[in-house]
Amino acid sequence: MKHYDFPKQFRAIYDKAVSLYAEGRRGADAFFSGDEIAFLSASGITAQNMYDYAEDHNNYDGQPGYDIALGIELVRRDYFLNAQGGKPSTVVLDMDSMPAKTDAVDGIEWLPRLMPKARAKLRGELPSSLMYCCGGDRRFFMQHDILPQEFLGLVWRAGDNDRMIIDWVAARGNTGA
Repeated sequence: MKHYDFPKQFRAIYDKAVSLYAEGRRGADAFFSGDEIAFLSASGITAQNMYDYAEDHNNYDGQPGYDIALGIELVRRDYFLNAQGGKPSTVVLDMDSMPAKTDAVDGIEWLPRLMPKARAKLRGELPSSLMYCCGGDRRFFMQHDILPQEFLGLVWRAGDNDRMIIDWVAARGNTGA
């Protein structure tokens, strides 16, 4: 893998996924060649991750978009290569353990759900049925003026310290965006 070329290769795969979805192709398994899957896997990224970006891009007016997807996956890639030593986790987040979408902490709705979801994204432990930076996540990020990749970095720094994350989000404030 050529690390310096990662954004260029990622862009090509992202654009391909967006186009295939727009043409009507469905299913992450039908989108990518073996070489493309190997490239993604070497960075801790799954075909499902790319499929989710393509699906939302086509169904939600270009959201989250290439720039946000690249930012998220650069943080994930950094964690995968440096914190996980390039070895994927064998754990998958249990959807039944997730807080409800309406749960709140310190008056901040969605945050109790987003914290374990972001940790799972960071570690590559999201089930295929769950996307980091889905529509609900994007509403939260816009409301609190937070970049999705910035939140992943915060979660990495905070480790298991929920209070650090909660206080950081509260200090960021609700901009009403």
